[in-house]
Amino acid sequence: MQIVHYGHSCVLVSTDSARLLFDPGAFSSGFESARELDAILITHQHFDHLDGARLPALVEANPNAALVVDEDTVPELEKLGLTPTSVARPGDALTIGDTAVNVVGGRHATIHPDMPPPTNAGYVVDHGAFYHPGDALFVPEQEIDVLGLPFSAPWAKTAEFVDFLRGVAPRVAVPIHEALLSEIGFQVNQNFVTNLAPDSELRLLPREVATAV
Repeated sequence: MQIVHYGHSCVLVSTDSARLLFDPGAFSSGFESARELDAILITHQHFDHLDGARLPALVEANPNAALVVDEDTVPELEKLGLTPTSVARPGDALTIGDTAVNVVGGRHATIHPDMPPPTNAGYVVDHGAFYHPGDALFVPEQEIDVLGLPFSAPWAKTAEFVDFLRGVAPRVAVPIHEALLSEIGFQVNQNFVTNLAPDSELRLLPREVATAV
């Protein structure tokens, strides 16, 4: 399996049979040139996970790609003139190429009680080879090999990220959802995570470079 990180929550995961692009959002760059995609998967409707200005062109450039979104994102697609191939709900089991994708979670983490959280689809690839949680800290039942670990968000604090990593206990964790951090802030979080969850390897991915994990 290879992963390309386009910044923030946007990652391209290549398995032996499929190229899966997750969360092409406004804080990510370079995903516009991704081609021969088998699926574009959106965890939830927020603009840092779904860039409405760039998504239609990406879909047009990848006509064979399935467009998979959570339930609350469907109306957002309709505004863009797009129709999802699949609406992802917790418990769904999808097959893209010969790659299995299981939907977990269901609800975005709470930012504030006055803001009702939208739906959020976490995606487990190939029964645990990779897990993209979106904006939630849901621990799936599958054993996870590589975790996309949120690193900064208005809906969580560092202790929660650490406990999430401990709960999932992957072999490797790759930082995502990091765009709100300065370089110093990233290093501080990196030190906390490394020291408090040493059983998982924290591996930083270079931007827009395919990395085998």
